[in-house]
Amino acid sequence: MGLDLELARAMRQLKQRDVDTFPCEVVAVDKTKGICTVSDETLQYTDVRLTAIIQENAKAFFLYPKVGSQVLVSPINEDLTKLYVEAYSEIESMEFLIEEMKFQMDANGFLLQKENETLKALIVDLIDAIENQSYSVSTTGSAAAQSGSTTLLNNKADFTKIKERFKQFLK
Repeated sequence: MGLDLELARAMRQLKQRDVDTFPCEVVAVDKTKGICTVSDETLQYTDVRLTAIIQENAKAFFLYPKVGSQVLVSPINEDLTKLYVEAYSEIESMEFLIEEMKFQMDANGFLLQKENETLKALIVDLIDAIENQSYSVSTTGSAAAQSGSTTLLNNKADFTKIKERFKQFLK
């Protein structure tokens, strides 16, 4: 049992980090590169990753911290030249990218986009089609005693196009 205990202690020591997570204030954020600059009141750290893994095609989930907010910064593999933000006190915005899908959110609202189509454009076009709908009506009788029926939605093609766009956009 003594050897097992010694091995367990040795493994724990190997796992211990020489460089700990440390608090910083966000000085600047570069959303195009997915990095920020932070300061711990003594040093300024540049190129701090907003996600631990940076990919060339930029398909990732990003939380963008608010400038002036506090973050916890950690090194990757104990390397102080490879830092990333581990925790945030305030979020300015977020962005989530999967293939051709994009979801962004900030204090002004959100964007949901698939390729070149956005949810906002679909809803605006649907409301426009509703506002512009017109019908063909056939009537019979005199002006005093008319009867009639609605026979055709004149802008049905607009609704059909919007329906197909929604089918392509949503799951």
